[in-house]
Amino acid sequence: MSADLPHLALRIDGARLLDRLQALAQIGAYQGPNGEPGCSRLALTDADRAGRDLVVSFMREQGLQIRIDAIGNVLAIRPDHRGRVEQPVLAGSHIDTVRTGGRYDGNLGVLAGLSAIEAVARAGIATRRPLAVAFFTNEEGARFSPDMLGSLVYAGGLPLDEAYGIRGIDGATVGDELRRIGYAGSAACPGPVPAAYVELHIEQGPVLEAAGLRIGAVTGVQGISWQEITITGQSNHAGTTPMALRHDAGYAAARVATFVRELACELGPPQVGTVGQITLFPGLVNVIPATAKLTVDLRHTDEQSLQQAEARLREFAARLAQQEGVQITSRSLARFAPVAFDPQMIALIESTAQRLGASTQRMPSGAGHDAQMMARLCPAGMIFTPSQRGISHNPAECTAPDDLILGANILLQVMLTLAQSEALLPSP
Repeated sequence: MSADLPHLALRIDGARLLDRLQALAQIGAYQGPNGEPGCSRLALTDADRAGRDLVVSFMREQGLQIRIDAIGNVLAIRPDHRGRVEQPVLAGSHIDTVRTGGRYDGNLGVLAGLSAIEAVARAGIATRRPLAVAFFTNEEGARFSPDMLGSLVYAGGLPLDEAYGIRGIDGATVGDELRRIGYAGSAACPGPVPAAYVELHIEQGPVLEAAGLRIGAVTGVQGISWQEITITGQSNHAGTTPMALRHDAGYAAARVATFVRELACELGPPQVGTVGQITLFPGLVNVIPATAKLTVDLRHTDEQSLQQAEARLREFAARLAQQEGVQITSRSLARFAPVAFDPQMIALIESTAQRLGASTQRMPSGAGHDAQMMARLCPAGMIFTPSQRGISHNPAECTAPDDLILGANILLQVMLTLAQSEALLPSP
């Protein structure tokens, strides 16, 4: 599809997209410490059910064919010119949030995909391939590990019965909660293979804004290693136990946390490392901690480099255990290798953005996304819009309305190009 075809002028209804984003943000709404309008919808909670119901109502308003699968992923399809629904051009993301989330993470990709299909239908365009939009279950991993759970099951990377048995931070299981909220659907997992997958998302970082650019053509997603480390020491009196005779699980946890930071700085960009949670027991001011549990998040765009960071952490933990007379064990919470997106999808997103007058940059994603799971099945790509001050997973998360609408219009054009082309991925 060339740039001079008439459909290049087609646009989404920007006001409707913004209204829908606002309506969805009201479900689970809360105020941040400075009055920021945050959103908290952990996966498979009552708030998530209400959010799902709202988005499904938007899908039904358009007369789309809705498919809910056994892991709770929701797929809405507009048939092609022959009435077929197989192998659609699929847009998608998620609508669950972290506990202290914002209004756009995930939500933008779903509602923009819906807006794109709506624009095509409003223009009366019959497409050669079906168009579809989806939202996937538990992308964030904030309640159930691993993250990207719904798309992982959809892509065949995790058996359904194993996913059902996953226990969340509150003790509930995925299977029980899906049935409780009414979203354990009848469609099979793994799901049907799309012709292509494209995801619009806020950047969740500062790169685009710092460079004064409007669109990122995402080249791939960093590899992710999540671990839970348990340190077992000896509980004792804080006043009577000499420092040299302690087996302090709290101190050992602090050493691991500082090591993760120092390791990431030593290895250099794009290596990052985070200790996001530390829990001490018994948690008393005058008692040396007997046990400590902490999470470690390591990420890198290169698999060999990520493995090196993991090995360095294991070696440090072994030395620390010997030095402090404690036991240190770890278990994997999630492990995903880096993913490179389809080169033609990257080029198509980049050229489409430029045709619409947007400045662009090719860039990797530092965060995990459903697109990395869908890339196992079909050509996949992502579009980034700027995040103000690089803030996300925070009620202060913000992207300018013009950037939200621009990203949605680029998504529309990419989907339409893919759906109308004789070859799936034409030369841009």
